[in-house]
Amino acid sequence: MSGKDSAEIADPSTAYELSQVPKKVESHPEAFVTDINGDRGEKAGYNGENQKVDGPAANLQDGNMHRTLKQRHMAMIALGGAIGTGLFVGSGAALSTGGPVGLWLGYIFMSSIVYSMMVALGEMASLFPVAGAFTHYAARFVDPALGFATGINYWYSYAITIPVEIVAAAIVISYWDADTNAAVYITVCLVLIWAVNMFGARVYGETEFWFSAVKVVTIVGLILLGIILMCGGGPNHDAIGFRYWRNPGPFAQITIDGGDGVIEGAWGQFLAFWNVFIQAAFSFLGTEIIATTLGEAENPRKTVPKAIKRVFFRLVFFYIMGIFVISVLVPYDEPNLLNGSGNAAASPFVIAIKNAGIKALPSIVNAVILIAAWSAGNSDMYAASRTFYALALERQMPRIFRKCTKQGLPIWSVVITGLFGFLAYLNQGGDSAVTAFNWLYNISAVTGVITWWGILLSYLRFYYGLKKQGLSREGFPYLAPLQPWLSWYGFIFLTLVMLFNGFPVFLKGNWDTSSFFVAYVSLLLFAICWIGWKVVKKTKVVPLDEIDFHTGRRELDELEALDRERFKAESKYQKIMSVLF
Repeated sequence: MSGKDSAEIADPSTAYELSQVPKKVESHPEAFVTDINGDRGEKAGYNGENQKVDGPAANLQDGNMHRTLKQRHMAMIALGGAIGTGLFVGSGAALSTGGPVGLWLGYIFMSSIVYSMMVALGEMASLFPVAGAFTHYAARFVDPALGFATGINYWYSYAITIPVEIVAAAIVISYWDADTNAAVYITVCLVLIWAVNMFGARVYGETEFWFSAVKVVTIVGLILLGIILMCGGGPNHDAIGFRYWRNPGPFAQITIDGGDGVIEGAWGQFLAFWNVFIQAAFSFLGTEIIATTLGEAENPRKTVPKAIKRVFFRLVFFYIMGIFVISVLVPYDEPNLLNGSGNAAASPFVIAIKNAGIKALPSIVNAVILIAAWSAGNSDMYAASRTFYALALERQMPRIFRKCTKQGLPIWSVVITGLFGFLAYLNQGGDSAVTAFNWLYNISAVTGVITWWGILLSYLRFYYGLKKQGLSREGFPYLAPLQPWLSWYGFIFLTLVMLFNGFPVFLKGNWDTSSFFVAYVSLLLFAICWIGWKVVKKTKVVPLDEIDFHTGRRELDELEALDRERFKAESKYQKIMSVLF
């Protein structure tokens, strides 16, 4: 770097002697750090109230979250958040839309965009591992109004998904028991989700670790089984090979006239691929959920970069290999791919297993889909409650939602979020109630993609702010590669995904008002929240030369110095286990 660019933020490894590190509070052994944001106010991109960094001593009046999540918890939370019903069941609809090669290429392309988002998030999260994460970064590096809009939309998106996943779990159970009233199973699932979340982050992390492990083992088993079936190792000894890539073909054509016609030729195939590309974005949603754990992560400067790097490559393996197996084993014109049942019958894995003559496995896969649905609801409640808590820290929600118990649980944020779960009973209330519930869910459809977009925008401002102020990234706990070009790549394509996610309704004969509303209402509500907060609070975009990169660094650097003493170097066994988990 040139003269001005050579200036550096103090290297945390040498900035503080261990003797200067705050000592533990005996009554609160997790308490180390106090203020993160200082008093620079909204000019610095936030409002100075995010004081809950590490332990109750940070704010004895409201309490604070405890850092109890280990690296294995964080890695599995992110992994389990993305491996769900979308991969086991929803991938069938994407196969029907794009054809086998279109499906595979769409997921490969989208995985590269997810990578661009995750590494950008990783650099910011490892430097400032604070509650709220991307809502805080949006407020600090871009505009407080963007932080509010991102936070409130992300909270609502995951809160309203809690009842959706509970209903999905009840539907899956109907695969075995269609006679019992679904409200019984809804109640059981809801009580279990509340119980896990009321016990706090450690119980949640342990639960998700084992449930995610079940999903991982299952998808690995299905990939291996798929390769065996592809080679003719099934009971019927039918070597499928790449038969379905040749007939009915590698690419599907996009449909028009309400499904009665198609657009022929290469253009129709490209549009089908683009549609799959957009659908793939929704399958990867949940990878960013690891950011909601930052306020409760042990040794965050070390565990966050590891978790983010390893989680992405695991996801790529599971999704790319899983999608490859699906594309080989099932023809894209298989009618069961679109049966809309929501249980194992619509899973392309189960269709392939049945076609191979294996009878017992469909029920096993259905059990895993049940675990995936319940686990997703559990994660939704955790992520939404921590996001709401972060908004309260930023004074964007009432102070009562900052309240934490002695065990570090943001109690009222969990309660208000958990109340959304009771909306699941609307699905038992007749057609009008079901319609109302569907609309409540649909208005959050694109929020996850908007969050990714906001993360990349925040990182670009973070990157150019450092450059403007002559600060070096050298010495940061984690450096995102290929910057800023990789972030620009992801930012541009996510912008296209948001703008064109509903493009099929504009094709000949495809217009549907409900589909148009679902595709674009999230963008409208996001804009209303952003502009509304700007007008009411009179916030401004933070100038690059006024972005605050220093406030809170001292406390977090002190925490890192203490963590180096608390967490000794990993043994060979621990290193092996950390790679596996």
